[in-house]
Amino acid sequence: MYTKNRLSRSRRNFLFTTLGAASLAIASLAGLRARVARAQAAQNLPHLSPNDPLAKALGYANGAGQVDRTRYPTYKPGDMCSKCRFYQGTAGQAWGPCQIFAGKSVSAQGWCASFMVKT
Repeated sequence: MYTKNRLSRSRRNFLFTTLGAASLAIASLAGLRARVARAQAAQNLPHLSPNDPLAKALGYANGAGQVDRTRYPTYKPGDMCSKCRFYQGTAGQAWGPCQIFAGKSVSAQGWCASFMVKT
């Protein structure tokens, strides 16, 4: 009787471990698919034009080197959209979605007055 209980406990532990590992693998795959889908959706967004009214109001520039430093003294060299907390593109993307400019993608090298360093 002792051996039977011990054996069934071992089988139960094996099954729980196997099912747990499989669940983690499935969750990881689902997360990867979601990231790929977001990246593909971001590529389909229209690029934000510096002539867009909101872009003009926030001093958006496609290249951070084009920022009017007299009008936007908060700009610091090295600040760019890819380092901003509102930028939602992935590393290495030239353009990505931004929470400030909904429905548009911004240049990873761009900048606007809403810039806040990612923490």
